[in-house]
Amino acid sequence: MNDQRIAVLTDTGSDCPPEFVAAHDVRIVPLRINYSDGSTYESGVDISTDEVVARFEQEVPKTSLPSPERIQDELLRAKADGYTSAVFVSISSGLSATCETVRMVARTLDDFPVLIVDTLNIGVAAGLIVMEAVRQVEAGVPLGSLERTLSIAAKNTNVFFTVRDLEFLRRGGRISETIYKLGSVLSIKPVLTCDEEGHYAIAKKARGWERALDTECKLIEGLAAKYPKVRLAVSCTSACADLYDQMEAALRERVDVPVVEVVRSEISPALLVHTGPTLVGVAVQGL
Repeated sequence: MNDQRIAVLTDTGSDCPPEFVAAHDVRIVPLRINYSDGSTYESGVDISTDEVVARFEQEVPKTSLPSPERIQDELLRAKADGYTSAVFVSISSGLSATCETVRMVARTLDDFPVLIVDTLNIGVAAGLIVMEAVRQVEAGVPLGSLERTLSIAAKNTNVFFTVRDLEFLRRGGRISETIYKLGSVLSIKPVLTCDEEGHYAIAKKARGWERALDTECKLIEGLAAKYPKVRLAVSCTSACADLYDQMEAALRERVDVPVVEVVRSEISPALLVHTGPTLVGVAVQGL
């Protein structure tokens, strides 16, 4: 527990390295993964990324946000453990109703203030904002000042990702049928991001997988140049784990400003449902 007794919580739409979560007592509220046979799992709790992938041949499941009861339970557990307030860092409100559900639940709690931070991001980029929340809390920034600090962190954090196989993005409505057909016939790969309102948007298009990966690095390079120093992140699935070193090396080569660290985090099962197992994502946080 930190000296301020402010708990930090997030959902599994925000990817943080497990060792960081464990070391700093970050509380996780899992999104749900639902199959047509009625079975429901909590992302990262009773179903893993590899298990979701293994079942893709039989079915691509649906996802849903955590229940209000699950969110309330986790907040009350933090209170029972001695925390006196909390910061909940949420997946983008433009992509999930999780953020608004947390707001609704927080209003019902007595004597336990909860600050909700809308990252306007997803995956490892949202995870960077979770990590920044932990650093600010542990540095002694009071709850009343965290909203402004973390809002700035969210605005200064961007994500880019691409996939080798566009089928999952098409099924989830993340790309149009036209983009899917272009990708299938001409190997045009969209590089996606989250826009200023936290919705998915196509940042660039590249022909071929290697060019798509290079485009991600170019986009990071351009954003990093705006800041005196940056924190970077790389996210892959186990199917693309061999690309961690390649992407980190490419980012370090392109980015001219000082890089504080490069965070690595695997994509969560709930996010994998919408992207498939070939996702490679990168993020930059301006400091």
